[in-house]
Amino acid sequence: MSADALLDVPLTEAAAAVRAGAVTSEQLTRAALQRADHRRARVNAFVRVRADEALAEARALDREAAAGRWRDPLHGIPLAHKDCFERPGDTITLGSRVPGPVPGQRRAKTLERLAAAGAVDIGALNLSEMVAGPTGQNPHFGDCLNAWDADRISGGSSSGSGSAVAAGIVHGSLGSDAGGSIRLPASMQGLFGLKPTYGRVSRSGCFPRAFSLECVGPLARTARDCALLLQAIAGHDGTDATSLPAPVPDYLAALPDAAEGSRIGVLAADRVALHPEVEAAFAHAVGVASARYGAAPRVAFETLDACYAMADVFSKVEAATLHGPWMRAHPQFYSQAVYSRTEPGLHVPAVRYLEALTVRARILADFVHGPLGRADVLMLPTLPVRVPTRTEADVESPGSVFGVVASLTALTRPFNYLGVPVLSMPIGLDCNGMPIGMQLVGRPLGEARLLAMADALSNDLGWTPLTQRRPIQATPL
Repeated sequence: MSADALLDVPLTEAAAAVRAGAVTSEQLTRAALQRADHRRARVNAFVRVRADEALAEARALDREAAAGRWRDPLHGIPLAHKDCFERPGDTITLGSRVPGPVPGQRRAKTLERLAAAGAVDIGALNLSEMVAGPTGQNPHFGDCLNAWDADRISGGSSSGSGSAVAAGIVHGSLGSDAGGSIRLPASMQGLFGLKPTYGRVSRSGCFPRAFSLECVGPLARTARDCALLLQAIAGHDGTDATSLPAPVPDYLAALPDAAEGSRIGVLAADRVALHPEVEAAFAHAVGVASARYGAAPRVAFETLDACYAMADVFSKVEAATLHGPWMRAHPQFYSQAVYSRTEPGLHVPAVRYLEALTVRARILADFVHGPLGRADVLMLPTLPVRVPTRTEADVESPGSVFGVVASLTALTRPFNYLGVPVLSMPIGLDCNGMPIGMQLVGRPLGEARLLAMADALSNDLGWTPLTQRRPIQATPL
C-alpha cells in the first residue's frame, strides 16, 4: 500500500505499516503534507504548515527506527493540532487577529508527550475565533469547511481538527472542549471525539476559552485510534494545577473487555427537541446497544438544565477575564459574535460565579450517585439537529449568535460543568448524507469503558471510517 493510501486507513494500521517497514515516516509525512496542500481549498483546515520541521522530525524518527530504537505505537505518524497549543518560537493565532499572543516559549505538554511517543507535528489547524464558537466560522482566516459537504458547518471550535481528520489529511488531532468543541466537529464529520475527565489530560500550554471547563482530547476515525492518542497524552502533569494524579490504564489493551457487563441508560433531556431524523438514528443506536448490553431505561437528572446555565456563567466570566485587556485595547479585532458572547462576562456578579463554583462538587456527586448509579454509561445525541448549512448557522448575522450557540450546544455543555468523560461517536447519516452522532457519558476517569463501548457499537452499527463519506464538495471561501 502506498504512503498516500495509508492515510486512508485507521491510525493503528498505518502505525503497524511503519513498524513493519512497509513505509517510512518521511514518506508518510510527505504524503500528509501533499494532501494538506491539495485539499487546502476544500476544507481550509490549516493556518500554518510546518513542512520543513515535520520532515526533519520524520527523518530523525526513521534514523531511530533503522537503529532499532522504537518509541510508542505513534512512532512516525503525522498529526496536526488546533492552533491553541504552544510551540517554541511559534505564535498561536487562536483563530484571531488580535495582537496579543507572543511567540511560544515552550511546547504544550500534550504536544511534548505526542512527540515523545514518536508522532510528527505537521501544522497548526484552523479553529473558531478565540476558541469560541460551535460552527467553525472564522472571519479572519476563512471558515473551516466540512469535509463531507463544504456548504455545511464543520463544527467548532476544534473545526480544523475535525476537517483535517475527516478529509484524510492526518489520522488524528488534538482539540480542546469547553462546551462541546471536540464532540461537535466529531459528530458533524463522522468521527470519534473524546472529552476526557476534567484533569485527565494536561492543559499546560493550551489556551482555554474557560479554564474551569476546558479539556484536551483526541479526534480520530475510530475508537481504537482515540484510545491510542489518549494513551500518549493522559497522565499527571505537575505544571497544571488541575491535573489529576491518577494512574493511566492501557486503553488499547482494555478495548476487548472494559465494557463487558456494562449497564446502559438513556439520559432524558426532554427540554431539547430532537429533529425526527436524529431521533430515529438515536433510537436505532439505542436498540443496537440494548442488544449487546441489555435494556436501556430512561434516566432523568433534573439539574441538567442548571448545569448548562452554570457552565455558561463559567464560560462568560472566565473568558471575559482572559480577554478583558485585549477587548479594551483592540475591540475592532473581535468579530461581533465573539465580542457579544464574551463581554457579558464583565457584568456577571461575583456571587453568581461563586455560586456556580461552590455547588459544583455536590451536583457532580448527585450525578454520579444518581443517573450514573443506575447505569454505567448514559447515552444521548450529540447534536439535536441535523448539520446546518453555513448560511443557517451564520453567527455573524445580526441577532443570531446566541440562538445558534444554544441550539448546537444544548446537549454537550452540561457535561463540561460536571467534568465527566464523554465520547461522541457516529451512528448514521441523515437524508442529506451528513453524519449523526451519539454521546456516551461515563463516570470520572471512565474513559476505558467509553472507548471499549464505542469500539464495539461501531462494529455492531457497521460504521466504517471514511468509506461512508461521499466525495468532498469544494465551495470557494
